[in-house]
Amino acid sequence: MDADAPAGNQPGEATGVLGVLRPMRAEPGLLIHPTTDRRLATEHWLLATLPAPLRDRARSEWEQHRVAMLPLGGLFSAVRIPERLLTALSISTEAGCLDEFLAEALGGGPVICDPRFSRYYALVPAGMPATLHQMAKAWRALEVDCLGRGSYLGVPRLDAVSGEYVFASYWSVPMHSAAVLCNPLTVARLIAAGRHCVETEPEA
Repeated sequence: MDADAPAGNQPGEATGVLGVLRPMRAEPGLLIHPTTDRRLATEHWLLATLPAPLRDRARSEWEQHRVAMLPLGGLFSAVRIPERLLTALSISTEAGCLDEFLAEALGGGPVICDPRFSRYYALVPAGMPATLHQMAKAWRALEVDCLGRGSYLGVPRLDAVSGEYVFASYWSVPMHSAAVLCNPLTVARLIAAGRHCVETEPEA
């Protein structure tokens, strides 16, 4: 399975525009994995980045603030992408359209939006290719960065899938299943295309 593709649908499941599971009528002999079970497994996987004594605190942060700070570099890392690179590629700067654009461009891999600082974070495997780190150094002036061990990221609770709170982080592309992440090379190609669009934009 490709790292950036959503987990394959089980029999009896259907997906919407962003790959979010919708319940379907079960047929005789079919095994159904409810959306709630998958969400619970994904939550446990995210919390596994923390030592056991700190997981309850993270759950409380999700309940109270919608966002919990989780360490990177263990189970997953993140690539920070400024919004302006993405809007240069998309046909619209409206949040909903940009979310759909990212879902398609990254094959449904999970992406977090931080609207306060106009940044997006594509979640990738912890061990990013060295070539991606080298590219990120060249892109540092564009505010692109690879965040791994030693960094923390505000991770929204799994049902925070819209920017209804102006400054609260949310899932621009929801996390479909535990350990299903973006392909780092797909993320790199997206950034390279965005950089090209920004550099060729006519000056005002």
